[in-house]
Amino acid sequence: MTSFEEAETEETVTCLHMTFYHPCQDKMMFRCLNFRKREQVRVDEMAKFGRDSNVCRYNLMDTRVSRIQFSLQFYRKLNSSEFCFEIKNMSKKTKLIVDQTELGYLNKIDLPWKCIICFGDYQILAEVQDGESVDYFETHLHLAEVPILQERCLPSLQPIQENGISSSLFPSQGKNPIEIDENE
Repeated sequence: MTSFEEAETEETVTCLHMTFYHPCQDKMMFRCLNFRKREQVRVDEMAKFGRDSNVCRYNLMDTRVSRIQFSLQFYRKLNSSEFCFEIKNMSKKTKLIVDQTELGYLNKIDLPWKCIICFGDYQILAEVQDGESVDYFETHLHLAEVPILQERCLPSLQPIQENGISSSLFPSQGKNPIEIDENE
């Protein structure tokens, strides 16, 4: 056998990608977060986010953030090989919103595979990348240039014409349609 055949199988690692945004992020509230590389977290550790650097692994330098804002716990579902994260609100003052679910103090839910976490003016897009490791998981932090939650612009409520097409969707009303061959 060659050394390639004898080599151990490489184990994939579950990675939690988190993209952060705050409207005043130029004020350096994210200066203690490592946006450059993935970080390994042992499965028996709870990943805590907040302003207390003695307790939290991920520090947000903002007096409006709780000492411990929220925590993430990595676990495996009972009778399953599926790994998940559980998110718990640790703030007595600020509600944590995970997608449309509002969590009060000490409330917790399973973190969806892709979701938006909000508290105060903070917006975090969380995406889980599957892995197999039972010893640790990784976090990979990113910084968003624009708000993660964009205002949803609804079309104006104008009457719909008899042909069933809203005139607000086609500002070039009055121009005749041009027929084009799909091969052109």
